Parts: sequence; C-alpha cells; structure tokens
Amino acid sequence: MTHASLRIIRDEHSALSAMLRSIVLLLAEHRAKRTLPDFAALRAMLFYVDEFPEKRHHRKESELLFPKLRARTPISRELLDRLDDDHARGERKIREVEHALLAFEMIGEPRRKAFEQAVERYVEFYLSHMALEEREILPLAEKVLTEDDWAELDEAFNANRDPLTGCEPEPDYEALFRRIVNAVPAPIGLGAQR
Repeated sequence: MTHASLRIIRDEHSALSAMLRSIVLLLAEHRAKRTLPDFAALRAMLFYVDEFPEKRHHRKESELLFPKLRARTPISRELLDRLDDDHARGERKIREVEHALLAFEMIGEPRRKAFEQAVERYVEFYLSHMALEEREILPLAEKVLTEDDWAELDEAFNANRDPLTGCEPEPDYEALFRRIVNAVPAPIGLGAQR
C-alpha cells in the first residue's frame, strides 16, 4: 500500500529536482550565449527552493518522519542524523546561493562563475540528499511505520500544497508561481524555449 505522504515526498523531490536542473540549464544557455540571465526569474526560482522545500518539506521530514523512524527501529539512526544535518546545512547553503546571485546581479560578469559554482554545489548536494532519502529512508519507513504513524504523516504532508506538484497555489504564492511558470521553459514552466 502506498501512503499519501510517500507519494507527496517523491512528488516534491521530483518537482525540486526539475527546478534545480532548470536553473543549471538556464545558466548554461546564458553562459554559452554570453548573455545575462533573467535575474528576476532566478530570484523567484531560488525563493521557491527556500520557501517550499527548505522550510516546509524538510521541516516535516525532520520533525515528523525521522523521529517516527527513530522510535520504531535502531536501523539508520546515523543516516537520519546525517539527513537532519543536511537539512540544517541546506538552509545555510541556499543563503550562500542567494548571496552569490545578488553579487552576480549587482557586480555582473566578474561574479558569474562564483554564482554558477555555488548553484552547482547546491544542486549536487541536494540531488544526493534526495536520492539517499528515496533509496534508504522511504523503503525503511514502509517496513517499520504503523498505520497510525502513516495517518499522521499523510495529514501533515497533505498540507504542503506545493504548486509544482500539481496543487493549487495558496493565494500568497499565486504571483510567485505565475512568474516562475511564465519565465521558465519546460519542464517547469511555459516560457519560451531559448
């Protein structure tokens, strides 16, 4: 039986992965053309990463899923500690990327490489983190968590409402997602192919 929270976690991982890869692709296109990227679109994309995965998705994993796993099995406690540490480091890392974007936008070409390297490090870190969760933690959760655990997790993760997973955006976020979808080409958005 697939639980709603597992589907939501995987959907959110998929949406975030697509967003991160879109940022990398956009930067590569602009680097190849020797043009500056759309800084407003990049800010919107990074704000999404900070606002949804970092503050909502990770919080529910660290505050709900991981403690339930620790309570049910001694297996993977060291891995859970590492993933919790990744969540804390992820918040610092997104700040570094946002700062590097601001420097690139304000100073220009001399800061392009530093921004692109910060993005690449962040994307590599995040994709590795999500792969580890999906490969190790989610299968373990399926084996050891109880139906009561799943009911609580399903309720909590159902509240996430990430528009990039097909949910209707909350009113406060409608403009953000409209901006992202209209500025960014597929697979994230509807913007023109470059």
